[in-house]
Formats: sequence, structure tokens, C-alpha cells
Amino acid sequence: MNNTMSQRLQMLREGAPLIHAITNPISINQCANAVLALGARPIMAEHPEEVCQITRTAAALLLNLGNITEVRMQSMAIAARTAGKEGIPFTLDAVGVACSDLRRTYVHQLMEKVPPTVLKGNYAEIQALACPSYTASGVDGDRQLSLATVAAAAEELSQRYGAVILASGETDLVCDGRQRMLIRNGTPQLGSVTGTGCMLGALCSCFLAVCPPLDAAVSACVMLGVAGERAATDRGSGTFQQNLMDQLSTLKGETIQVYERTEEYHFESHGYHTLFGD
Repeated sequence: MNNTMSQRLQMLREGAPLIHAITNPISINQCANAVLALGARPIMAEHPEEVCQITRTAAALLLNLGNITEVRMQSMAIAARTAGKEGIPFTLDAVGVACSDLRRTYVHQLMEKVPPTVLKGNYAEIQALACPSYTASGVDGDRQLSLATVAAAAEELSQRYGAVILASGETDLVCDGRQRMLIRNGTPQLGSVTGTGCMLGALCSCFLAVCPPLDAAVSACVMLGVAGERAATDRGSGTFQQNLMDQLSTLKGETIQVYERTEEYHFESHGYHTLFGD
């Protein structure tokens, strides 16, 4: 990475970049607070007549497909076009593409016109975008998918769209077509409250405002994973959620460095289509 987590957090807290997020009402509060916890400023505008103007003023953009509507689909397309034209980095969180043809088709059409800086999804969502025949139930990850399978899918998508791919799971995978990083931080309790996956996308957009895409995606995974580990509790999901926000807002780079568990991932890729025949 080209600078340290301490430097990135310092840049975020001193620069307070504006992060424009078009996300869903289920997790909008958690996403806004996650952005604030890192020292950035959130704005959640989704009216089609204002998203172009607001996106132009942002340092980075988040597009999240959770609980999509016609209005959000229209607004996300406008915001993506604006970001592409203005050179603003953005994260596309492909929520639900494994269980919805509407979402899968929409994401592919959007990426063909304006590839995201970072494409984020859980293992099932990344697999679904690379493999047309793959489907899953709901928006949860698929524990039956192996890391090697998802890595091959991520390679395919990264090469096709020129984007960094962030595949979240028990072990997070970040891939840019040349380098593949594994992030082994986290806790199962992150799945006990809603919105933590969406928060990861928000954190990624924050880091996109201050560092290159691969570093941004890895930093987001490490930040949320370490915060989750330190927030873990036997007192229940409510206490965990509060602890998680406390950790995100107070974690220092030196502490993160102690807990961080990342490694480069090497596997022999033979091409996704050869492996899976899709």
C-alpha cells in the first residue's frame, strides 16, 4: 500500500471529504454514521433532478442496490454517468444480484456504460455477476462457494470492466486483475445486525477519496473487520452495534496495524469461462 492506515485516517479526518451515497432506507443511517466515524461527510441525495449537481461536488460516490426503486435506479445511473464524466471514483454495491434478474441486468447495463472504480458484493453476488446461470436465495453470502471459485469470478469481472473487485465473506478478497489480497479480519457478529455489508461499501468510498482503489478496498475491509473484532460481545446484537460504531470512530492506525491480517493470494487462474463453462 502506498501509505499507512494512520495517514489515510488522518487525511480523512483533516480533509473531511464529501461522500455522496445513494443507498437504501434499511441501512442509510448506518452508512451515514460510518462515513462520519471516519471523519468524512455524508450526503444522501437520490432525487433524479439533483443527483448530478450533488455528485459533482463529492470526492467519492457510493451506489447501493439494496431495496431498489425506479427512482433510485434512475438516480444511480445519472450519478454514475456524472462520476464517470468528472473523474469521481465510485463504489457499486451489487446487493441482491444473485436473487434478482432485474438487479443483475441493471448492474451489467450500468457497468457497460460506466464501469465502477470498485465493484463490491458478497461471494454469491460476485459469482452471480460472473456466471449467468448462478442464483442464490436472498441477499446472504453462499458458504458453499470456495475462495478459488470466487477469485476466478473476481478475475473475470475485473478484466471485463477494469474495476477493483471486493468480494466480502468470512475471508474478504480484493482483486484488481493483477494483485489479489485476502483480508482475514472480522467476526461472525457482523452478520447479526443489518447494514454492516452496506457500511463496508460506505467505508470503501471514504477511502477512495484519499487513496488508490485497491488500497481503498483493502482498507475498508481491514477497518470494518478490526472494528468488528474489537466490538464483539456476549451481551447481544444491540450492544455489538453500539460497540461497532464506537470502534469505527475511535480506532487509530497503530491499533489497526496490530490486528490487521492481510496477505497476498496466489492461485493459478485458467480463466473463468474455462473453469465453469459459462
